[in-house]
Amino acid sequence: MSDTVDRSGPAPTGQGFGRILVAVYGLFALAATARSGVQIATKLSEAPLAYLLSAFAGIVYIVATVSLARGDVSSRRLATMAISVELVGVLVVGGASRLFPDSFPHATVWTGFGSGYGFVPLVLPFVGLWWLRHTR
Repeated sequence: MSDTVDRSGPAPTGQGFGRILVAVYGLFALAATARSGVQIATKLSEAPLAYLLSAFAGIVYIVATVSLARGDVSSRRLATMAISVELVGVLVVGGASRLFPDSFPHATVWTGFGSGYGFVPLVLPFVGLWWLRHTR
C-alpha cells in the first residue's frame, strides 16, 4: 500500500488561498447584487446604465464564486469564462467611465476601474485567472 496521493486531475480551486479568493468573490457578489437590486427597485430611472451594469457585475461575481468554490473541470471552465468577462468588463467600463463620465452619473462596481472599491475589482480578475492557472 502506497502513501502517495494520485493527483490525476487539477488541484482544487476552493482550498488554501482559493478559500480567500472565494470569500472575496462572494463578498463582491453579495455587495454588487444587493446594491444593484435596491438601486434598480428604487431609482432605476436616475442611472439605468450604471445600475444594470452593477447587476450584471453581481451576476458575474456569483458565477465566479460558485464555480471557484466547486473547482471541478466544468466549473473551472465556467470560472475562467466568468473571470474573463469580469476582466473585460472592468477594463471597458473603467475606460468608458473615464472617457464619457456623463454616461455614468452614478458609480458601478467597475466605474473608474473599481476606484470606489480600492481598485480591488481591477486586481481581482488577474488574481482569479492566475489562481486558475496555478491550480491547473
